Amino acid sequence: MLTLYDYLPSQNAWKVRVLLGLLGIAYETRQVSIFEGESHTEEFLKLNPAGAVPVLRLEDGEAIAESNAILVYLAEVSPYLPANRHLRAKVMQWLFFEQYYVEPVIGSLRFWTLTRRLERNKALVPGKREAGIRALAALERSLQDTPFLAGGSLTIADIAVYAYGHRAEDCGFSLADYPAVSAWIDRVSEVIGPSYPVHPYSIDPHSGG
Repeated sequence: MLTLYDYLPSQNAWKVRVLLGLLGIAYETRQVSIFEGESHTEEFLKLNPAGAVPVLRLEDGEAIAESNAILVYLAEVSPYLPANRHLRAKVMQWLFFEQYYVEPVIGSLRFWTLTRRLERNKALVPGKREAGIRALAALERSLQDTPFLAGGSLTIADIAVYAYGHRAEDCGFSLADYPAVSAWIDRVSEVIGPSYPVHPYSIDPHSGG
């Protein structure tokens, strides 16, 4: 059976939980206490040298790190990763966009806000906010004429960008300023369904949240 090394408040891990659920794949979970340093133990670093969750350990013991790489692995030969060459490249485009413009920007601001680390990172905040506005504006332009990021149906591109994108208001962005993005968020939410809650950092007494 697959094993997911998880941390519940992580939206990167949330992406993987969602896709596993949508695909109906059974898996075991190992919770990693990141604020107590468990992701930097010798054992964990053998799974992911970067020391971050999520990690997916396969049935043969091999491991895959980086949330979007895990999504690609799991989505192979499924509707969530198109076989069409152009659409597949569009999915990859948005996976790269998410890891460059969304997760390190909106994701970081959200993390700092919810774990009371905003003040200690205050020198970085203006640049992150400006980059977040640019990212949301790019999404707004892209979603004007398409229901989902790579065409007419949900793909792992939508799951990846939605993970932190739909939580942008947690760190001060107004999604009401982006009507196409807001409508897309509603569509993605409807397809995913209510079975994948977003867990607050406050469930972890070591997080500072």
